[in-house]
Amino acid sequence: KHDEGHVSGVVGVGFASRQMANLAKPSLVFSEGDGGLISMKSTTTFKTVEIKFRLGEEFGEITADDRQAKSTMSLLNGKLIQSQTWEGKTTTIEREIQDGKLIAVSVLQCIMGDAVSLRTYERED
Repeated sequence: KHDEGHVSGVVGVGFASRQMANLAKPSLVFSEGDGGLISMKSTTTFKTVEIKFRLGEEFGEITADDRQAKSTMSLLNGKLIQSQTWEGKTTTIEREIQDGKLIAVSVLQCIMGDAVSLRTYERED
């Protein structure tokens, strides 16, 4: 099922939080610092979440829905792949630029319930 609300329900996010997330139009900013440290910052009117990571190295994060997870980021065939685990569950998030346009697509696949979500980000000028 391609529905972000369904995915959030599968991972245990409450109804009110799912409704707010569905209304959010996040701004997603990537930057690279010293020593290959990459920052990914997602900002909405409700919340700002920033993670900092190095490709191939596991790191801890608190997700936008307040889960404490362990993640690893990698690049594969032009996609930024995030493998995220928490409480015995796993999610894979794939981010990529498609169609030569400045559009980033985020696909969330929850392995524990056959739930898939798709979110598209467009580059602001």
